[in-house]
Amino acid sequence: MTAADFGSATQITPFFYKHIPSFSPHQQRSRHSHYSFSSTYFPKPLLSHHHHHLTMPPVIINGKLTDSSSSSVTVKPPSLHDYHTIDQQLLDTIAYDALVWASLHGLLMGDKSSNKSGTVPGVGLVHAPFALLPVSLPESKFKQACDLAPIFNELVDRVSLDANFLQESLSRTKKVDEFTSRLLDIHSKMIQLNKKEEIRLGLHRSDYMLDEETKSLLQIELNTISSSFAGFGSVVTELHRYILSQHGKLLGLDAEKVPVNNAASQNAEGLAKAWIEYNNPKAVIIFVVQAEERNMYDQHSLSAVLKEKYGITILRKTLAEVDKEGEILPDGTLSINGRAVAVVYFRAGYTPADYPSESEWRARLLMEQSSAVKCPSISYHLVGTKKIQQELAKPGVLERFLENKDDIAKMRECFAGLWSLDDSDIVKKAIEKPEIFVMKPQREGGGNNIYGDAVSETLIKLQKSGSQENAAYILMQRIFPNLSAALLMRNGCLHKDHAISELGIFGTYLRNKDKVIINDQSGYLMRTKIASSDEGGVAAGFAVLDSVYLS
Repeated sequence: MTAADFGSATQITPFFYKHIPSFSPHQQRSRHSHYSFSSTYFPKPLLSHHHHHLTMPPVIINGKLTDSSSSSVTVKPPSLHDYHTIDQQLLDTIAYDALVWASLHGLLMGDKSSNKSGTVPGVGLVHAPFALLPVSLPESKFKQACDLAPIFNELVDRVSLDANFLQESLSRTKKVDEFTSRLLDIHSKMIQLNKKEEIRLGLHRSDYMLDEETKSLLQIELNTISSSFAGFGSVVTELHRYILSQHGKLLGLDAEKVPVNNAASQNAEGLAKAWIEYNNPKAVIIFVVQAEERNMYDQHSLSAVLKEKYGITILRKTLAEVDKEGEILPDGTLSINGRAVAVVYFRAGYTPADYPSESEWRARLLMEQSSAVKCPSISYHLVGTKKIQQELAKPGVLERFLENKDDIAKMRECFAGLWSLDDSDIVKKAIEKPEIFVMKPQREGGGNNIYGDAVSETLIKLQKSGSQENAAYILMQRIFPNLSAALLMRNGCLHKDHAISELGIFGTYLRNKDKVIINDQSGYLMRTKIASSDEGGVAAGFAVLDSVYLS
């Protein structure tokens, strides 16, 4: 989610009802879980095997002092992607170049050590954490993930229209999860009002990991609200293409193997075309944001495109400000301080922390009742919950929403194991082998998952209590991705470590009544984090922004 948001030994069998993976003794020692990337994580130090402050030195290659910009230098490149074997002085030179480029091109966040960095633009800036060089990914897997985006876009839209399915699937969760309950209450009010969203806009991001044992690309989650880092994802891709254009010959890497990433412009295009469909040239787009947002520049990158390319006025408002300044006019128009609103783009509202009082809930209901295009609408938001993800895994459920058998097969191929805690056999296995499961609550933004022995402890506690609280969780197969030798840049320092990566594919969907205007894959995001941590968040200090090197 925002800054937040930042994720085949036997062939994966259809749906989530499949074998529990087993691991060799070596794999047991080296396994690493899937994780989510979110700005809501509590920061902890980035663990590293190497920590190096940067200067701008000449490069020493094979014992010879040389100008790093010299095109006549020849050097035996390291084994492909064995980044830890690269000469340190060459790395320092590349890192210096990367930091200059990042600063010049706006790869910046608010520095948490500066009090105003999350509220006043231009104050307390620090480069966003990034990988110095891109991570390798098989081209076939990258294409697979990209091809899935339009299918997931269509699925979200179809499921969002089935109000009974959403309400029934989340009915038990509603009883034990107050946040989900409040969202469902708003959804129920829209049903009662027979509120129809004729113009529907989705800016989604589906996150995947490549499982080491099965070699399958498996979906972690599908984000339908506040899918962050379209802006920074594009910038980091350009950073890596620049670095490889300058130093690729020495590294044995080709800049053209880093796929072009237009996530910022494509996500902005979705917002702009929704604004056009709303058909009020005087109307504005509002970005609903958190009161303090160190990741504001990722958001401003979309605003800049909307202003400069499309001439659209952008307002940034918190939920509390919407409650104070907003009203619905007799014709259904949402008005903020007298300005008609065409599109509401949520970069907040996905976590209970965004609703500290009734004011924020009033704002959410107000916007939902209006004629403005919501990105996402309350129904799109609910489709992205973990419970709905698990429900869609059940045999025959995808067929309820999709007709194309090939599309259904493609989706099931990327599904990891997902189970309800009503499944006593799975719960028993999870208690016995907690290391191969993850418990997930109905939360976006990350930092809430349960791993390892805590899985057993939590399940046993729920069993003893005899309450319905198990409905607040699902169980997911733990994914064990491959480790790579990574070079991580944070606060101007270079860290060497072993890491795992998560690929996010953006998808844009825009529909006006029966007309589908956009249904596309719209860029990508790669995030990399040190392998020694279960949790991961770019803004919080666990992960870095990355890009793809096709292999």
